[in-house]
Amino acid sequence: MMEAILREGLTALSLPTERIPALLRYAQLLAEKNQVMNLTAITDPAGVARLHFLDSAALLALEDFRGKRVIDVGTGAGFPGLPLKILEPSIRLTLLDAQRKRVDFLREVGADLGLEDVEYVHGRAEEFAQERREGFDLVVSRAVAALPVLAELCLPLVKPGGKFLAMKSVDTGEELNAAGRAVSLLGGRLEKPINYVISGTDIPRRLVILTKIEETPKKYPRTFAKIRKNPL
Repeated sequence: MMEAILREGLTALSLPTERIPALLRYAQLLAEKNQVMNLTAITDPAGVARLHFLDSAALLALEDFRGKRVIDVGTGAGFPGLPLKILEPSIRLTLLDAQRKRVDFLREVGADLGLEDVEYVHGRAEEFAQERREGFDLVVSRAVAALPVLAELCLPLVKPGGKFLAMKSVDTGEELNAAGRAVSLLGGRLEKPINYVISGTDIPRRLVILTKIEETPKKYPRTFAKIRKNPL
């Protein structure tokens, strides 16, 4: 069933289907590990296929990832970063998460699938941004934090001319309005968001796009305690 869902969904997105076996193996490893640690609340095969894999894959139909240096901030169980890498092997990918067990799992998946040019980093986004400022063409995140918080964590990692792509629900109008000042202070520009529907479902989603137009001031990002207490 999962294979059929992926084949139909990827075809609808005009994406190649030859990497489906790798996605199926990833799903198997995820299901096995999820029995001993909490990686995802979505466990049924159809849900994993649609809400994890095809939702992640939608980004490839909305943005050019070919040959780009990409970081997935707060990657969790690897979404959207790992499906993007599996489907577009030319991506040079960094997976960043604050929980070591998650990063260890992702490293196991990458080794099992023989993925190359993938960096697995256990760390906090605000600390990592100080080490690798403006080192990425694209930053992606499916984290649940509010956009002003995400922008301060992620925009410092984007090189001028690059983009931060935040995967959100469609109910983000107020959040977008609230983020305007933060995006400007951080050297970004808020583009018109793109609404899409996850392939094979009626679930609407929104891709929020922040283009980096100038360098982020060195004082950002602040410590997470300050970001959370006083968002920009």
